[in-house]
Amino acid sequence: MAVAELSWEQNPSIAVLYQWRAKYGGKDVLMIKWLKELKVENARLKKMYAEERIKAEIRRSTSTTGTTTASAGIRA
Repeated sequence: MAVAELSWEQNPSIAVLYQWRAKYGGKDVLMIKWLKELKVENARLKKMYAEERIKAEIRRSTSTTGTTTASAGIRA
């Protein structure tokens, strides 16, 4: 089936079909499924990393402030 015919039947633009074909054209269904799973896992890992960085920053800032506060309390 030609791209123009498919575009006419399903109503996406021809440009979208060519983009899709450039992205997924040589891949089989299992490869596409695997790529989608990798994207989901990558997003999950990025979120986990960001949360851990925030926790580490909070610990670092509280330990720095806690030491300063403790030394200030000793001086007073």
